[in-house]
Amino acid sequence: MRWRDLKKNQTKQSQPSTQNNRANYATITEKIKAFITDMFMIYIPILYIITYLIMGDKESFQSSQMGPLMGVVIYGLIDAVFISRSGQTPGKKAYNIKVVDVDTLETISFLHALLRYLIFLLTASTIFALLVPYFRKDRRSLHDLLSKTTLISLEK
Repeated sequence: MRWRDLKKNQTKQSQPSTQNNRANYATITEKIKAFITDMFMIYIPILYIITYLIMGDKESFQSSQMGPLMGVVIYGLIDAVFISRSGQTPGKKAYNIKVVDVDTLETISFLHALLRYLIFLLTASTIFALLVPYFRKDRRSLHDLLSKTTLISLEK
């Protein structure tokens, strides 16, 4: 065997061939658009139902601490169900992105999706968490890093 052929085989073997290198990561703008779409399609109707059907009027909703908490909990459960079933919420489906496990690139379980949402709630209020995707090549957010998930773009 020639030296060049040996060297080519060594460089091919020395590079890790993980599935993450082949993933087509979702862009930050796709993620933001999908999040806003989910807010309008899922969270706002939940808040409307809680405010006017359960609590009666906006004054009682505004003076209550349970109303907004119920909205966040219900949204988290619905989000986890969508992500565990197909890896996509309606907003993510609209922009052809999917939440997957970072190692296997497969859809995550309900408990994993619920954990991801809880971590999102904890990290969403920090400026550091908002800046993390801008400094990473794979554009993973802080809650995705901590929950070992990623968002990938599906082929159109």
